[in-house]
Amino acid sequence: MKKNNLEEHTKSKLLLFFLSLFCGIMMILSFFLDFNTSPFKEVSGFLLTPIQRGVNQAGGWLSGRMDYFESTVNLAAENEALQAKVDELTVENTQLLQDREELNSLRDLYELDHKYESYEKVGARVISREDGGNWYSLFTIDKGSNDGLGVDMNVMAGSGLVGIITDVGPNWATVRSIIDDYSNVSAEISETSDTCIIAGDLELTDKGTVRLVKLEDPDSAAKTGDTVVTSVISDKFLPGILIGYISEINTDANNLTRSGFVNPVVDFKDIKEVLVIKTLKQTKNS
Repeated sequence: MKKNNLEEHTKSKLLLFFLSLFCGIMMILSFFLDFNTSPFKEVSGFLLTPIQRGVNQAGGWLSGRMDYFESTVNLAAENEALQAKVDELTVENTQLLQDREELNSLRDLYELDHKYESYEKVGARVISREDGGNWYSLFTIDKGSNDGLGVDMNVMAGSGLVGIITDVGPNWATVRSIIDDYSNVSAEISETSDTCIIAGDLELTDKGTVRLVKLEDPDSAAKTGDTVVTSVISDKFLPGILIGYISEINTDANNLTRSGFVNPVVDFKDIKEVLVIKTLKQTKNS
C-alpha cells in the first residue's frame, strides 16, 4: 500500500515538472515575441488555451492526489497511535483483572484466618504443580523450614481444607491435597457427629467431588447438604476444619456403613495462595 502511494507521488512530481518546464518556455517566448499581433495571437490562442486548461486540470488532479497522499499518511499515523493506545489499555485491563483476583483471594484468606484464629498460621504462594496436570493435587509453595514449616502441617485456602505438607525444604514445601489418590482424611458430619473417611480420587475431580466412605451412621441420619469437617480422632488433621458438603449419600451393601460424595469448598483448579497452620496435631493435643 505504501509502495503504490510512493509511486503515484513520484509520477505526479514528474508530471508537474514537465508542465512547469513547458509553461516556463512559453513565458519566455511570450517575452520575446509579441503574441498580441496576428498571426501569433491566433496561434498562441490555439496552442496555449488547451494547454492552460490541461495545466489547470493537471494541477487540480495533482493537488487532489497530494491531499489524498497526505491524508493516507496522517491516517496511518493516527491508526498506529490508536493501536498503541489499545494495546496499553489491554495491558492495564489485564493487570486490573489479575489484581482483582488476587484481592479476592487475599480477602478469602483473611476471612479464613479469622475463622480459625486460635491456630498460628503463615501465608504462602503456590509456585508449581508437581503432577503437571490441571488440578492442584500435589503442589509446591514458596515457604519452608526457614519460615517454621514442617511435615504434617495442615494447609487451607478459599473456605477450608486443602491438604497437608508432605515434604519441606529451606524455602519450599510440598502439599498433598485431599483430592489426591493417596489422600485419606478422617472426618465427621457436623450435624450428626458420625465419623467417616474422605478419600481422594482424581477421576472424580472433573465432577468436583471427593469420596465419602466408611460412614458409621446406624440411624441413617446424615443427608445431602450436611457439613463435613475434619474429625477430632484424626492423627494428622486438626479438628473442625471445613472440608465440604455431602452431595450424595447411600447405604452400603453390608447395611452397616454408608458412602457417597462430598463437594469440597476449595476450588482445586485455582489455588494461588494458601494458609499453613503451624500448629501440629500432636502439639495441639499435648
